[in-house]
Amino acid sequence: MAKQVATEKRQRRERGSLNPEDILDGAFELAEDVSLDNLSMPMLGKHLDVGVTSIYWYFRKKDDLLNAMTDRALQQYESAAPFIEASDWRETLRNHATTMRETFLATPILCDLILIRSALSPRAAQLGAQMTEQVVANLVEAGLSVDDAVDTYSAIQLHTRGAIVLQRLYDKNKESGNERGAYYETLAITADTTPLLAEAGTRGHHSGAPDDHNFEYGLEAILERASRLIDAGTRPAGAAPAKKAAARPAKATAAKKSAPAKKAAPAKKAAAPRRRRSAPSAE
Repeated sequence: MAKQVATEKRQRRERGSLNPEDILDGAFELAEDVSLDNLSMPMLGKHLDVGVTSIYWYFRKKDDLLNAMTDRALQQYESAAPFIEASDWRETLRNHATTMRETFLATPILCDLILIRSALSPRAAQLGAQMTEQVVANLVEAGLSVDDAVDTYSAIQLHTRGAIVLQRLYDKNKESGNERGAYYETLAITADTTPLLAEAGTRGHHSGAPDDHNFEYGLEAILERASRLIDAGTRPAGAAPAKKAAARPAKATAAKKSAPAKKAAPAKKAAAPRRRRSAPSAE
């Protein structure tokens, strides 16, 4: 029904009026109805009420069209992703991850294009790298080392994207009529064989499921570790032992240097008499 409504709103195009942006608009509309996997160039031509050769003039194959759709999807996602601020890094990073998950789950085509297909143009790849660089820079400003900042944001990305993709693959299986459940749904959990898992399950804990509870738990663990690293690096008490430890080796080194200097003086005095004895024997 949604497809018919979209088609009825479109008026027949005049020859030569088609442009790449119109094609992308139609591709997103159609993909919402038939899915990205089932999208085809002839189907898109019918949806736009143009000959398929008009589409091939701009996009020679479906992969070219999907690449352009992915670039647009990435721009849409970046405009929706909250900025991470150094002054409030923990809350803004949490909001960033939560919004990322909500956005992708609410718009499956974004997930299919960006996370599952994962084919970006050089321009989009560069844009993604620059975005990550800015996040890392803000985490460094917040107090993390460069390595810890990179590891923290990588953990956030992997945790969030993993939860999104697992849920999306589950939904795609259901949409295709595949009645096989996810592995976490088919675990044989009973009070007799797995009493601990069964007990936790009664309170809404499901091992391995990409649900809200597991997502929040993992996210909080990553944020808490980053917070401890920042505290350890900025705690004033931590700097004092480091200075004392540096002073002790310096004193020890000075003592070692002064000890040989005292022993060297007698050695020179002992050498002088030997030269005096040797002089008479030479005559």
